[in-house]
Amino acid sequence: MNILKEKIQTELIIKNSRFINELFVCDSQSLVRQMIKEQKEKYQDASHVCHAFVIGEKAEVLGMSDAGEPSGTAGRPMLDVLKGSGITNILLTVTRYFGGTLLGTGGLVKAYGDCAKSVIDKAIGENYIEELVEKCNFSFCSDYGMYELIKRQIKDFSIYDLEENYLESVKVNGKILAEQFDEFSTRIKELSSGKIIVL
Repeated sequence: MNILKEKIQTELIIKNSRFINELFVCDSQSLVRQMIKEQKEKYQDASHVCHAFVIGEKAEVLGMSDAGEPSGTAGRPMLDVLKGSGITNILLTVTRYFGGTLLGTGGLVKAYGDCAKSVIDKAIGENYIEELVEKCNFSFCSDYGMYELIKRQIKDFSIYDLEENYLESVKVNGKILAEQFDEFSTRIKELSSGKIIVL
């Protein structure tokens, strides 16, 4: 499975209706509820704010809403595209501003499916996705001289979201592949003669 790195958006105009398609990183149902509430508040003047989501390591948690569109014409086609994408921990909202032309049920199914495809295609095409791997947080403090040595070692590991705060000492935190944590911790401990413990 893959995951999304950051929010991505596309927009389509279909028979004068405007569709704003937003794909969010989202890994829990409580976050889904919060984000949908925020979207509905943001787009209070829209005709519909439909959504679909896929959550879990095996994409086992699914949900959708037609949000007032005829049953099965919005949430279902959006969810079908998400399920076929191989991406998990995502929430898609499609916000529609009605343009005065009725699309019919078949037209709506195609429109919402196309909206989902446009944002998924952009995510894949512009490299907004990465493989889902188990990561864990780490942190440690080091003096400046020792940190110069440690920095050379860090390059050997898969590190994400690295933050370095240069204060009296260097405070470092980030994420690392879970399977690499023990080796990383041991290497830094040995390099610092036991002075630095990675938490």
